Amino acid sequence: MQFKAITPTVDISFPAVGSTRAEGLRGELVRKALHMLIALVPGIATVTGVAPTLAILGVGVLVYTGAEYRRINGHSVGFISALTVLASRPRDRGHFVAGPVTLGIGAMLALLLYPAPAAFLAVYALAFGDGIASLVGRAFGRIQLLRGTTFEGSLACLLAVFVSGVALTGNIAASFVIAVVATVLEALPTDDMDNIILPVGVGLLTTLLLGL
Repeated sequence: MQFKAITPTVDISFPAVGSTRAEGLRGELVRKALHMLIALVPGIATVTGVAPTLAILGVGVLVYTGAEYRRINGHSVGFISALTVLASRPRDRGHFVAGPVTLGIGAMLALLLYPAPAAFLAVYALAFGDGIASLVGRAFGRIQLLRGTTFEGSLACLLAVFVSGVALTGNIAASFVIAVVATVLEALPTDDMDNIILPVGVGLLTTLLLGL
């Protein structure tokens, strides 16, 4: 598929420091809505197979990487650069935004290392556990745990992974253990590397617990 070159009208500079809580929540909504699209991966893998899905993810990572290097050097790449800026955090200002890269790599590692349903649960933990935790923590978080982590967000992560685990495996006890470990991994202050640590850890634990 080829995309026709366009000249974007979106300002690709980062917004000024000092955004309000509401503005921060709006940015988080956009960021995590895009983040949770990774939940499509298990469905794509089921329909097309693991190899084509890996190819799609690999191409996506390469295309994004090229576009992001151009953006930080002052050259917008259409909607990719516009979405990157829209979904970026203040800490990303002036830097390569690595989140989409680690997200794609995390999903690829899950598919490469583990069989279904472990690989699929690993991706769902990444999509929903991490995504919902961030949204709930941003909107309702009051009790601080580790840096950038709240009790409310961690509880949301645990519930999201637990429900995903039960839906995929039907094993309530194993799903609870997996959810607890996923919550701990998600809470660690690893920045964008949680996109890799979380699915790899969840996939490994699921494989061991279910004897896959």
